[in-house]
Amino acid sequence: MTRLYEDLADWWPLMSAPADYAEEAAYFARVLCDAVDPPPASVLELGSGGGNNACHLKKHFSMTLVDRSPRMLEVSGQLNADCQHVEGDMRTVRLDREFDAVFVHDAIMYMLTEDDLRAALATAAAHTRQRGVCVVVPDATHETLHFGSHSRSGDDPATGRSLRYLEWTLPPAAGATFQEVHFVFMLRERDDARVRVVHDVHRFGRFPRATWLRLLDDVGFAVTVHPLAHEGGLTAEAFVGVRR
Repeated sequence: MTRLYEDLADWWPLMSAPADYAEEAAYFARVLCDAVDPPPASVLELGSGGGNNACHLKKHFSMTLVDRSPRMLEVSGQLNADCQHVEGDMRTVRLDREFDAVFVHDAIMYMLTEDDLRAALATAAAHTRQRGVCVVVPDATHETLHFGSHSRSGDDPATGRSLRYLEWTLPPAAGATFQEVHFVFMLRERDDARVRVVHDVHRFGRFPRATWLRLLDDVGFAVTVHPLAHEGGLTAEAFVGVRR
């Protein structure tokens, strides 16, 4: 597990503000509701992280949130005390219940091999009721690959904390199913002249659209593809599967 989800987890709200997720979460809520009739009431989110999507989706659904990082679950718990939180790996967790819908956002990018990806999608299928819906939203497929750098900042007047970070996505090596994403975090506490610098390296899986469609079909979903537009003109795709 990378440092962002361990000792830096309590900086997450400065790096990625919950308010920034409102528009996209509203879109996902519409997709979930339009996919099945009646619309879902219960939703399982796999790889829920700091709970930024859930804080908006819980207005429409009863949310159960699963993440493998205890520190990120603590962050989400402060934001979503009214949601159930479960520590677990999306490849292996089993809750012994089915939901009307399963939602998997960009945490799916940490699946680096086809076996890992199949296992995560099998978990989604195991928790989706028949004729329920699963929405999976990777940052990119092989066809929508993007690389380069961008930076953001965050300041919290209540704590006096400030964060600046640079994210640099490198092109994948030839034949690799993943690419490296480097983060440099600059962190400053209240009334402290010092700035702490942390370098954190992540690996994100990259698979062709055909692989996503094949694996989703294999685990039991009838799938449609929804194009998405991201910040800065980047494109991505959401996979919407109805459980057979």
